[in-house]
Amino acid sequence: MRIPGIPGFDQQALEKYFKNTGMLFIGRIGSLFIKMIVGISVANYLGKADNGIINGGIAYIYFFSAIATLGLDMFIVKELHHFPENRDQILGTSFWMKVIAGFCCIPLIWIGYHIYPARGTPYSYVLIFSCIGIIQAFTVIDAYFQSQVQSKYIMQVQIAGNLVSAIVKLALIYTRQPLVYFVYAYAFDFFLLSLGYYFTYQRKNRSIFKWTYSSALAKKLLSYSWPLIISGIMVTLYMKIDQIMLQNMSGLKEAGAYATVASLSEAWNFVPIVIVGSLFPAILNARRDDQQRYNKRIQHLYDLMVYLSVPIALIVTFTSPLIYKLLPAYANAAPVLSVHIWSGVFVFLGAASSQYLIAENFNRLTFIRTGFGAVVNIVLNLILIPKMGMMGAAIATLAAYAGSTFFILAIPKVNNQGLMMLRSLFLISLFQKIFKR
Repeated sequence: MRIPGIPGFDQQALEKYFKNTGMLFIGRIGSLFIKMIVGISVANYLGKADNGIINGGIAYIYFFSAIATLGLDMFIVKELHHFPENRDQILGTSFWMKVIAGFCCIPLIWIGYHIYPARGTPYSYVLIFSCIGIIQAFTVIDAYFQSQVQSKYIMQVQIAGNLVSAIVKLALIYTRQPLVYFVYAYAFDFFLLSLGYYFTYQRKNRSIFKWTYSSALAKKLLSYSWPLIISGIMVTLYMKIDQIMLQNMSGLKEAGAYATVASLSEAWNFVPIVIVGSLFPAILNARRDDQQRYNKRIQHLYDLMVYLSVPIALIVTFTSPLIYKLLPAYANAAPVLSVHIWSGVFVFLGAASSQYLIAENFNRLTFIRTGFGAVVNIVLNLILIPKMGMMGAAIATLAAYAGSTFFILAIPKVNNQGLMMLRSLFLISLFQKIFKR
């Protein structure tokens, strides 16, 4: 069905972007379904303590993921969108920048672990996970297909990779393998995805061996992305520091139970990433061609984030006891999930507003607001975890996400975006549309 003619509306573009987003959703939902089955099986097999050990290592290397990725992905999409003829130089430069950053992270992780270790998680496990920083350099290919609005290829890689990963982990459970094998298996997941990206890109006269490196372009990309590198560090702090602090303050079993909460709650965070990433080219086009349409698209994006995130939060809140019937050893974590899941509402809105900040080149503001969120999370964790355990960690995370997302209300040049998000959050936009009818 076609939408009636509207000035400035492009039916063909809508169908292209909708199809691309749909392909990404199929891939991510398929991956989510596979991961949930395997995640539940692994958690039940390992038990609270071992689950706490392995998730402590995973959470720890997340602190350095922002350095390894260099905050480049959105800028790769942006550069490819503006300069498609420089594809090989853009991808080659970004790839080698990420490889170098990944190697640099290994000694930084060693220093960080010895300053504030994840108690109970051996450094050897953390070292294995640290290799992920190098392997993930192939995600530049993901950015390329996003810029081409061809996410079906990424969908194929993700589903195939997750199927192989699931088979490996279920085989480890069936053969009753020790914990260290699961550590290798989780690191192997990233190798599988990178291999899939490589073979997918090599098709249709494309080749990574044509990629070139440009020091001038590297400097340009770093000049754009350094605030996002710092911002990414702050994001991982307020996303993962609660797990490390809980492990150190309340023990491995409490951390193992909380890891299931974080996993189930954050499983939905791919939704805003898919939508925002897929629609980024359309938003950039609107900004270039029609300011009024650009503003409407931003408001509609905020509305969509609320329409998706609030129902998810409501459903999970009321079904958490049923969900944890699949994880009987972790049943005491069900009320914590009912609180933690609401942080997703602010994750959805934050992902959309970050898109606006990137489009307007307000990259430093991203760093400021995520830094604020990290401080809120750490302070509240110190206060609440000793009193409330993992429930305190969930409350701290919820407050940090909300504070980070709406911090832009305090910044005059972008506080209109905070007001637009509030319009969406309190369904003002929806009511206006209903009453206009």
